[in-house]
Amino acid sequence: MQTFDNAVNSAHEAVDKISAATNQAAEALGEKGHQLKNAEKRMMESCSGYIRDNPISSIGIAVAAGFLLSRLLSGR
Repeated sequence: MQTFDNAVNSAHEAVDKISAATNQAAEALGEKGHQLKNAEKRMMESCSGYIRDNPISSIGIAVAAGFLLSRLLSGR
């Protein structure tokens, strides 16, 4: 019976360690998610400002990117 109790205690300890590790990972991912959202927001604001300040250049860049994408994706 002692061996069974030791096995049960070991299993509980392992589950507790795994649970703690997954909680830490989830918290870290949550922080990274917030950081990525903030970075995305800053990039969008920066791009919007560039487009507002340079509309002709922005159209040229969009046309060039579309042309390159169409060439890459055409498969010929």
